[in-house]
Amino acid sequence: MTNRLSIACSSQQGRRNPRTFSRTSKGFSLIEVLVAIVILAFGMLGTVGMQAFALRANRDARLQAQATLLARELAEMMRGNKEIAVKTTSTDNPYLVSAMTIATPVYCMSIANAATGCTTTTDVASAEMTDWLARVAAELPDARVTVCFDGAPFDTNGLPQWTCNATGADEIVYIKIGWTRASTDRSQTGSAALERASDSGSRPYVIFPVTGGNAA
Repeated sequence: MTNRLSIACSSQQGRRNPRTFSRTSKGFSLIEVLVAIVILAFGMLGTVGMQAFALRANRDARLQAQATLLARELAEMMRGNKEIAVKTTSTDNPYLVSAMTIATPVYCMSIANAATGCTTTTDVASAEMTDWLARVAAELPDARVTVCFDGAPFDTNGLPQWTCNATGADEIVYIKIGWTRASTDRSQTGSAALERASDSGSRPYVIFPVTGGNAA
């Protein structure tokens, strides 16, 4: 009789234990799933942030490359018209600008004026600058351009500056280009998150020297 009772108790305990273990197992599984979801959510947020940063970096690199190509193009035009490019005043040299427009836009190189064309090298320079500045404005957001003779395109800290310091005959022409881009300070929000070329204290992002090139 005693043996039968022992067997019965053991049988009941054996039936209870799996139920208790099953409930405990289900509880731990739910917690693990919740933890996994939280970790996955943080991972996705990090991925989205990295993707946004990569897109912004790609856009900045594209604009930098485009501005460099535009500066190189203008330098080649100036080398091709040395008669005008070597003159040191904006009155005689339309290539020298400090704004996104020139005093007198010229369109003598357009198809509409193909019959007459440009009659002087000054007209050629004015027409080239009219077209070039229009393309800069179209391809770079809120662009700013300065083309000048400059003996110190960088300040004492080695940073580029818009100011032109031509103090003698040995300076060369520098093409300086800036535009609006996202601030490198990621804590900024709203309008403060943008670095505008028109802001006081802004600096050009591209400084391109116009050297003499080949003697020919």
